Amino acid sequence: MWQINQRGERAFAGGNEDWPGAARMAALCMAFHPDVEEEQVADEARSCYNCRYRRWTAASFVCGA
Repeated sequence: MWQINQRGERAFAGGNEDWPGAARMAALCMAFHPDVEEEQVADEARSCYNCRYRRWTAASFVCGA
């Protein structure tokens, strides 16, 4: 579910709207750390969309962990 972008970063292949995919990836991630509550967007507590290490891009996010 990851692809390497032009900057060599791990970008989530599911984009900004793959809620189940982001939750599945976070469940498998040993580096997951929840972001502050104000920055969380997913209903699931453990989701890449709610991770402190994700950085939003226009189409998705990159993982900084």
